[in-house]
Amino acid sequence: MSSRKAGGFIVSAGSVVLFVAGLAATACAQYPGQVTKSSKDIPELRAISVLEWTGDAGKPKTSRLVPVAVLDGGQLQDGGIYLARPQPLALAGEVEYELQQDGKPIGLFDIKNTGQEQGSWVGYGTWKPMPAARSKPSAKELARTTIDDDAQSDQPVLHRKHHADDAPAGGKSGDSGSASGSGGSASSGVQTQSSDSNADPDRPTLHKKASSGSTSDSSAGPTPADSSASEASDPDRPTLHKKTSNDSAGSDSSSASTPSDDPDRPVLKKARKKQPEDLGHVDALPDAGDPDRPRLKRGRSSGGNLDVVPSLMGLPADLQQAVAVSDAKTRTAHLWDYAWANPDDEAAMKSALEDIARTALGLNPTAPKTAPKRTPTTRKSAKPAPPPEPVPLTNERFRVFELAYGSGATLVLTAHTDGPLAQQKFVTLIAQPDLYGNVLVLLKSVTDGSHLDETPRMRLVDAVDAMADNRGELLFELRGATQRQFALYRVLRGQAEKLFVSGGGEFGAENRD
Repeated sequence: MSSRKAGGFIVSAGSVVLFVAGLAATACAQYPGQVTKSSKDIPELRAISVLEWTGDAGKPKTSRLVPVAVLDGGQLQDGGIYLARPQPLALAGEVEYELQQDGKPIGLFDIKNTGQEQGSWVGYGTWKPMPAARSKPSAKELARTTIDDDAQSDQPVLHRKHHADDAPAGGKSGDSGSASGSGGSASSGVQTQSSDSNADPDRPTLHKKASSGSTSDSSAGPTPADSSASEASDPDRPTLHKKTSNDSAGSDSSSASTPSDDPDRPVLKKARKKQPEDLGHVDALPDAGDPDRPRLKRGRSSGGNLDVVPSLMGLPADLQQAVAVSDAKTRTAHLWDYAWANPDDEAAMKSALEDIARTALGLNPTAPKTAPKRTPTTRKSAKPAPPPEPVPLTNERFRVFELAYGSGATLVLTAHTDGPLAQQKFVTLIAQPDLYGNVLVLLKSVTDGSHLDETPRMRLVDAVDAMADNRGELLFELRGATQRQFALYRVLRGQAEKLFVSGGGEFGAENRD
């Protein structure tokens, strides 16, 4: 390996090559030259909202749409304030939402106008049914459609032209030849052309017109036989002729005779210039010629009406909710219902959760601790008293979800006690079965009517794929005494974590076991 001395340092050629290669690698690491694009699976924009209505589904009496979150570049943004100009992007005009229940589409909701209720943006619109899928036609319908299309088609069809030496259609070429003799070919040509003209009398035919000198001798004899035959068969048949010099010479006479030949023939005329309207005049105010001109009147204005008048206000008792998703991509419906292998397991899990809920609400009676009484040995022991009937839960809702393909069951139970609002207690449980078939509580929220602003009541809306990754999140409404928010919870690896809260900031806290 060659080397040389430079400034007291010995530098070899091989070390120079390695040093330059190292610098090139470092430069490529710092400046890649091309920015990697994000995954194609990440949607551009995806809005999650909640539709609230009263009345029947599909034909509500009153309705409104509350934005929750907007997924932009894999990050969840607050749907109530995201890109507000002044209304947020999730409530822009003509935005269409797909309404879902248990992951199944139940309708469409189109935003018409927006408004504010208690400082929060809401949207108003119309509920439309899902478009019906077109059924596939049967084989008989396809065959019938094909036959009808062929019979009623207006498309031209190309046929092979018949020549003079071709055999007749009837197949008796010998007989025709013997009858006609040497002139059979000419007669066959005449017959072929006449048969074609009889088949389609309106079909135009091109003929060569005789010279200018033959016009005077028109009485001497006709032009070729095929031309005379066609004109005799159809006198109104159009014929194309070549223009001659005599025609140009007698253009005045022809132009004079044109209106008599065809009275319906269109005539091109030079349009007259319209005189400009005199705009210098001034009319009085009552006689103004602008019907759209605004006028000040006493009373209510007739213009500026909203497409959908806001009608749902507050939180009525018969309020219903459904998940609404707006996405630029069309995705396959993902059902969230869990199918039990044994129906008895579902009943056992529900009974266990109800017992936990009663204990949290203080509804399970506790037996007082007293010293056991001594009884004579000669007497028989009395039978134990039967346990009391469990206290029923008010407004109980029990749902079982399969939040991912092939995952286990996720149980959600919400209920509260009866009585005035200030004395009511509310409980929400999220649980899963453990390996031994028992109930494992992942999240428990307990509050009462006097502390709703500190610990809000959790009301389940439904499961929704908020991150567009085929995994469902639990959407809850956090309802307090004077305010409310919406929260998304992700259940993964035996934990229920809060993924997103609308409105900004933390509202309330949950108790965990």
